[in-house]
Amino acid sequence: MAVTIAVPSVDPMVVRRAPKVLLHDHLDGGLRPSTVIDLAHQTGYADLPTEDPEQLGAWFRQGADRKSLELYLEGFRHTVGVMQTPGAIERVAAECAEDLAADGVVYAEVRYAPELSTQQGMDLDAVMAAWLAGFRRGAAAAEAAGQPIVIRAIVTAMRQFARSVEIAELAVKYRDEGVVGFDIAGPEAGFPPSRHLDAFQLIHRADFHVTIHAGEAFGLPSIWEALQWCGAERLGHGVRIVDDISQDAQGRYTLGRLAAFVRDTRVPLEMCPTSNVHTGAVASIAEHPVDLLRRLRFRVTVNTDNRLMSGVTLSSELELLARTFGFGLAELQWLTLNAMKSSFLSFDERLLLINGVIKPGYSQLMAQEAAASPTLV
Repeated sequence: MAVTIAVPSVDPMVVRRAPKVLLHDHLDGGLRPSTVIDLAHQTGYADLPTEDPEQLGAWFRQGADRKSLELYLEGFRHTVGVMQTPGAIERVAAECAEDLAADGVVYAEVRYAPELSTQQGMDLDAVMAAWLAGFRRGAAAAEAAGQPIVIRAIVTAMRQFARSVEIAELAVKYRDEGVVGFDIAGPEAGFPPSRHLDAFQLIHRADFHVTIHAGEAFGLPSIWEALQWCGAERLGHGVRIVDDISQDAQGRYTLGRLAAFVRDTRVPLEMCPTSNVHTGAVASIAEHPVDLLRRLRFRVTVNTDNRLMSGVTLSSELELLARTFGFGLAELQWLTLNAMKSSFLSFDERLLLINGVIKPGYSQLMAQEAAASPTLV
């Protein structure tokens, strides 16, 4: 499926100012390198490859870009290694909120697997309390800085472990304190989502929300199981849905039954372009199916996945797509509205952000763009 490379159509500074919505971002994949070093000193973690912040950031980025999900995940040993105390988790969560707000993100859902922070005796409730306290502190600091953000948590279970029911119960327990959904993550191959049916059924019986990592490192069967066995409302990545789309000699596209189901039922795709290149899910940004899926009217959203490992922000991801595919402000607004409509926030709260923040923000940017453009007579 060939893609025509387009010229930039949106100034990067305009992208930075645009109100943005983020649905797929990992708490343990977005630490500041300086924070990793500080926390290593405070907690006695001695396995970092370097204690120079610039070199450490480069190490994470180089380590992630190895075209393998399993290799990509290796860097998390260090970030999780320093997230083993309540103070560390609260600091990471607060800085996450501040960093996203500074990038122009007005709504974010950030996920983490709390079981990963129990290696030194902290219990799951202590992890949750620190995590949510950090979000509250970070959001308050962002508000004071004139960069308001609404930030919520998605509780993740690891698909290669056996605690998914316990983690699902934890998600429901904290649903009124800032948790909006449940997820499973980790290596897809050999660990299908249907192994965790009891956890998903618990979530569904509680009238709660589910997103599932599927269609990233593994193909259509992973997506099919996530939707039809596990009741996923959104697909984490979902990039391999393109395998169910064919193109004939005249350039016309035909959707297979699964792809048609995903599009017709408006299943949101939490796409993370740079991460998908780094893990080998796609060969390059130019070959990423995000633009094809957008043109075919799938419910596409754009996300960061792991800001530290992939060296990205949501602004940089959107600017990269604008440069590669010729997106303008209209396309960026469409992607942002897709994400806000697909969030697990309540309907009333979604409308407030759509009508009170996102649409007015883009209208102002479009008006400024029109005023700056020369008028042809």
